[in-house]
Amino acid sequence: MILFWVICAGLVMIALAFVLPTAMQRADESDRGMEDERKEANIAVYRDQLSELEADLRNGIVSEDQYAQDREEIERRLLEDTATSKTKKTVTAPAIARNTAYVLGIGLPLVAVIFYLNVGSPKSISEPPQVLSATSQSEPPQERTQEQIAANVDKLAKRLESNPNDLQGWTMLARSYNSMGKWSEAAGAYARATELSPNDADLLADYAFATIMVNGRSFEGKPTELINRALKVDPKNSKALQLAGAAAFQAKDYKKAVDYWQRVLKQASAGSELEQALTEKIDEAKRLDASK
Repeated sequence: MILFWVICAGLVMIALAFVLPTAMQRADESDRGMEDERKEANIAVYRDQLSELEADLRNGIVSEDQYAQDREEIERRLLEDTATSKTKKTVTAPAIARNTAYVLGIGLPLVAVIFYLNVGSPKSISEPPQVLSATSQSEPPQERTQEQIAANVDKLAKRLESNPNDLQGWTMLARSYNSMGKWSEAAGAYARATELSPNDADLLADYAFATIMVNGRSFEGKPTELINRALKVDPKNSKALQLAGAAAFQAKDYKKAVDYWQRVLKQASAGSELEQALTEKIDEAKRLDASK
C-alpha cells in the first residue's frame, strides 16, 4: 500500500510539472492555434507538390535535373514555412496566475485522493493485474485522408482571399488542385500566379498543362498560347518543350514534334526514364512521318 501512495505522489508531481508552468505563463492560445492550422495546411500542400513533381518525373514532363531542382526548392520552402519563430522573452505571470498555480498545486492532489477514496477501489491494489484483450490495444495512427487534404487545401484557398498577392500561396494552391485532378480550379490558380509572375516559364508550362486537361486534352487555343509564352521566356524549358512536342504530334506535324523532343533529349540524363520515354516518342513520330 505504501508503495502505491509513493507511486501516486510521483505521478502527481510529474503531472504538476506540466500544469504549473502553463499556469505561470501568459500565452495567446488563439494565435498559436491559427498558426498551427496554417502550418498543417501548408505541410499538406507541400506533400501534394512533391507527389505531383514525382508524377511529372514518371510521366516524362520534367527532367531529372529539373526534378531535383524543384524538389530542393519545395523542401527549402517547407523548412522556411514551418520553422519556429525566434524565442520570445518569457512574460512573468501576474499575481492572479501565481495564485491559480498554487491552488492547482495543492488542490489537484487533494481532490484526486478524496475522489479515489470515495469512488475507487483501494482493495484492488493488491489484486493481480488482468490481461488486456487484443481489441483493447491502441490502433496504429491512420494516414491523412483525402477529406483532410481537401480541407487543408480549402483553408489555403480561403487564406488567399485575404492575401491575393501571395505568389507562393497561389502556386501551392494550383499544384494542389493539379494533384487532386481539379483541373479547372488548378487553371484558375495558375492564372492568378502567372499574373503575379508573368516571366516564370515553369508556371506558364504548368498553367498550359492544366488548361490542356480542362480542354479535354486538346492543345488548341489557350494551351498553345501559354506554351509559346513559356518558350519565349525560356527556350530551353523542359516542360514547355515537351508540351510543344506533344502539341505538334497531336497536330500530326511529326517533324516539328521530333525537333522539340530532341531538344529535351539533349538535357536528359543518360539512362534515365525521361531519356527512354523521349526516345520512344521520337521513334514513333519518325515512323508516322515516314508512313505519310
